[in-house]
Amino acid sequence: MANQCAAAKGLTDIFYALADPTRRDIVSMLVRGPETVSVLAAPFDMALPSFMKHLSVLERSGVIRSDKVGRVRTCELVPASLNDAERWLAEERATWEARTDRMVAFVEKLHQENTRAQGKRKRRQ
Repeated sequence: MANQCAAAKGLTDIFYALADPTRRDIVSMLVRGPETVSVLAAPFDMALPSFMKHLSVLERSGVIRSDKVGRVRTCELVPASLNDAERWLAEERATWEARTDRMVAFVEKLHQENTRAQGKRKRRQ
């Protein structure tokens, strides 16, 4: 149970981190490979301390990691951290697709029954 709670918290942290468009843009930039904070921050119209808060959220969630050498901090994506989110989304997708398939089958059956009932009514008249 404790392991499930830890996994759920990790998933919550990842989705929280990815909820912000700025952080999603940062992740998209890091897909191409590690980058320095200055390169990552350049496209964004915000003060560096505000940008660093975004990096902090991503790092706390485990989506990225950073390393500082001298005065240069480099960030990189941790792709494995997204596996839990990807797995959860796949499970949810499968559940909803199965529900949709059942609903389609139900609607088709209902339509066939209604069509048959209408045919019987027309023959009686």
